[in-house]
Amino acid sequence: MRIAPLELERWFAEVEADADVMLAESGVRPLSASRFDLDPGELGHVVPTAGDPELRAAVGDRHGRSADQTLCTCGTQEANLIALLALVESHAVVVTPTDGSLTGLPESLAETTRVRLDPPDWTLNPEAVGDALRPDTDAVILANPNNPTGRYHDEATVRAIYDRCAENGTYLLCDEACRPLSADPIDPVASFGRYGVSSGGVSKAFGLAGLHFGWLCGPTAVVSAAENWKDYTTVSPPVVGQHVAAQALDPDRRAELLEESRAHAAENRAVLETFLEAHDLAWSDPDCGVNAFLRVPEGFAGGESFCRSLVAEESVVLAPGEAFGRPDFVRIGFGLPSAELDEGLSRLGAFLERHG
Repeated sequence: MRIAPLELERWFAEVEADADVMLAESGVRPLSASRFDLDPGELGHVVPTAGDPELRAAVGDRHGRSADQTLCTCGTQEANLIALLALVESHAVVVTPTDGSLTGLPESLAETTRVRLDPPDWTLNPEAVGDALRPDTDAVILANPNNPTGRYHDEATVRAIYDRCAENGTYLLCDEACRPLSADPIDPVASFGRYGVSSGGVSKAFGLAGLHFGWLCGPTAVVSAAENWKDYTTVSPPVVGQHVAAQALDPDRRAELLEESRAHAAENRAVLETFLEAHDLAWSDPDCGVNAFLRVPEGFAGGESFCRSLVAEESVVLAPGEAFGRPDFVRIGFGLPSAELDEGLSRLGAFLERHG
């Protein structure tokens, strides 16, 4: 199997370590480890390797699935990988722009059709997805909320897509990693019915990226096939990651942490919106999550040109739109600590003034 380089991660590997401000992350600021019990006891494999049965049952219940229909993974990224390995053989449909892994993985496995979202509102038309379906379409892949735009597709839209998939015998895989950042999230796709599959984790919304803990929820056949693939990847989720994630996902603690994350995201979004208005920059106007797509100002060849100049002159990292197939945009992340956001925007403002 050949797979294209994941452009966004290669860009971060090139510039992130030496930069002063990382202004392109897609999750909320990391929480202090001191807020959790970090001692899981012995540092062996998680047993059973699918994850703690009680935790799987709790996660599954939130997705309309049982413990046996829930698999604990090393983050949402692994959940998506093994789900696609289990599902895709002939043809896939992907809604773009999206994270490069959600295009690169299916395109390495089968013929893939992209359904494109466009500015200014980045609205998803269910008919466009339905028209892309073929009799041999194995899966439709969707991230909701969308990354990089931060637009949240409403329940009517996602259910309409699911219905078309179900009629066609096609699975709908939805990456819902940022879904908990919505104060009123739609039901998980896994709860929609036989053909619904959801992936998620604690990295983005909870500020716990270092745990690398996630999950896959869906029909028994899909989860079992994904578990077979997981035996060839990481075998079990990380024991420390599961131990801390179980604390974060306890109902009372979960509500507390997500309330903090949502308040932080809302405060930082308002700061970013004020900055963009002051500099007359067009954006995707996100309604969930901590990402936004900014249109590249005139005078630059594209997103990569803009980002390279910014990191060279101000030591601030943004994500080139080329990594999402949209070279006329860059992705900004506003989930970082507020002081870091202020510093990053100050430097970005100085850069824009020099090049205005």
